[in-house]
Amino acid sequence: MSDFSAELISGDRRSNWIRLRTIIMVRWVAIVGQVIALLVAQRVFELQLEYGLCYLAIGISVIGNLIAMFVFPENKLLSESENTFMILFDLLQLCFLLFLTGGLHNPFSILVVGPVTISASVLSVRSTTFLAATAIVLVTLMLDFHMPLRAEQRFILRMPDVFLYGSWAAIVIAILFSSVYSRRVVSEMSSMTEALAATQMALAREQKLTDLGGVVAAAAHELGTPLATIKLASAELMDELEDRPELYEDAALIREQADRCREILHSMGRAGKDDLHLRKAPLTAVVEEAAEPHLDRGKTVHLEVASSNANGDTPPTILRHPELIHGLRNLIQNAVDFSRANVWVESAWSEDRIVLRVMDDGKGYPTHVFGRIGDPFMRRRRTERDRKQRPGYEGMGLGLFIAKTLLERTGAELIFANGSDGSLSDQGTPQPSGAIVEVIWQRDSIDAQKIMPSGPLGENPQIRV
Repeated sequence: MSDFSAELISGDRRSNWIRLRTIIMVRWVAIVGQVIALLVAQRVFELQLEYGLCYLAIGISVIGNLIAMFVFPENKLLSESENTFMILFDLLQLCFLLFLTGGLHNPFSILVVGPVTISASVLSVRSTTFLAATAIVLVTLMLDFHMPLRAEQRFILRMPDVFLYGSWAAIVIAILFSSVYSRRVVSEMSSMTEALAATQMALAREQKLTDLGGVVAAAAHELGTPLATIKLASAELMDELEDRPELYEDAALIREQADRCREILHSMGRAGKDDLHLRKAPLTAVVEEAAEPHLDRGKTVHLEVASSNANGDTPPTILRHPELIHGLRNLIQNAVDFSRANVWVESAWSEDRIVLRVMDDGKGYPTHVFGRIGDPFMRRRRTERDRKQRPGYEGMGLGLFIAKTLLERTGAELIFANGSDGSLSDQGTPQPSGAIVEVIWQRDSIDAQKIMPSGPLGENPQIRV
């Protein structure tokens, strides 16, 4: 994955997704609110303020909005620096108005928290830190430097110092808390949304591969008869041309190439035609299909049936959901990547449950991430040993998230755990000692015999290419 794609998926470029029209609209709302507040202060409460300078500050915002509307297209996407400048301008304009109207004695001083909260939601940590520091500095300066808030009788409206400093502390705490809280919530929501989009892409890719295999298998089925005819005709020609070596070799070549065509089509169509009866398969067959891409990666993958089911009990037939196969395949891939030499995929079933366990002999999950297993974008600094163990892996946590999300769509419940410390049994055979993932379904949710009772399959749908 390229650096740009990683930034795009992780949400680091959210600041580039804000349109100028959104900033303009929010600023117009703020301008209207400021004008109404000044009119009420002037007409209703008859406060003695520097109204000329106040309306000048509002006029600068109006001029800025008009310039932005007529110079730039409204659908313009703002860059990180442009968004930072816009929010900084609004913060300075608001603090200037507060300076003219009593500083922290003005109850509207709490609005300083607004621009910083917006910054935490859409801008980078560096920009948010800069704006938060600027806001705290301006609020601190307004403790002593501000125009007095005078009533009609010219006496100054001010709160006691204990409440003044309490208001300052409340605003500073609100700036810090709202910044951290907004940043955390918005980042998590964005990460979940983008990870779900990645899950949809993975599932769509799996479905396309399945459809492609069905088309190829259908082609192999339809071409089987003409290829058999060619083979039969070439065999008869070979019998008749034994006394003519030059023509005999041509007939033998035709037969050989016909056999080769059948082998190629057969290998390409292993995924199977979209026959109705292939929408379901025995549990062990589905597990083998999911594990197949990882059988030749230098690790031993043991496909086992639990001892409680090893007494001849027939494996249940389950629905071949693409979500189930792709999710299980991701779990097996993760186990193969982090195992030392062995991976176990154990199947078990009972009257009401179907259970799959994916285990390995690696180091297991780090204890400090147990509560976050399955969350997307779990980044951490990789050591040199990690890079050697799994080259090219960036540690974003998307693999487990996709597997967990897809399997939960099929009604599964996933349990993550670590095995024992030992890696050899008393008989000297390898034993699971690393990560363990247990996938549990209620049998009614995937058992094909209960969902699709046996009966006439009907006519297979025609595949149009």
